Amino acid sequence: MKSFIAFLRSRVFLINLGLALVAVFIIVYLSMQWLKSSTHHGEFVEVPDLSKLTVTEMRETLQTAGLRYEVLDSANFDPNYPRFSIIEQDPPAGNQVKTNRKIYVTVNPSGYKKVTIPQIIQVTQRNAESMLRAVGLEIDRISYIDQLGKDMVYYIRHKGKAVKPGDKLPKTSKIELICGNGTIPGSARVKDDSR
Repeated sequence: MKSFIAFLRSRVFLINLGLALVAVFIIVYLSMQWLKSSTHHGEFVEVPDLSKLTVTEMRETLQTAGLRYEVLDSANFDPNYPRFSIIEQDPPAGNQVKTNRKIYVTVNPSGYKKVTIPQIIQVTQRNAESMLRAVGLEIDRISYIDQLGKDMVYYIRHKGKAVKPGDKLPKTSKIELICGNGTIPGSARVKDDSR
């Protein structure tokens, strides 16, 4: 035991211990410098505002800033943004991120998606309106014809052309309902309630 304690106090051991500590310090220092340069520690870029930019403009803006991008599935059409423009981004504009960070963007589609006209023939006007609004279609006006079923839907028109249940129209399209006025067919009376 005395010889081991004497060895720990010897000059040879202290020199080797000093060299080992210097070697560990150099290795740790070089590792930290390598990590700092490879992870861009302390280097941040401000995320640009991509709102309403086209995909091409967005790509150029992010490349200039040293950032990457990924386009997520298109959202529902937003009429407040141009077609094929950026409507959302993550992270938001103004955030500080590291260079080469991926920015996720959502693109506005070319128009409203198409929806199917529900079965509203021989349905009351009130129910037909609810069913059309539920799928995203709007009532432009209601016209009446001589038919015994009062407020019963007999025909549907879109932009003056006849359409039928099962046809597809862009969401928010305006529909005209042709309903019965409760009189016997053959009368000349036609009422038109524009909305």
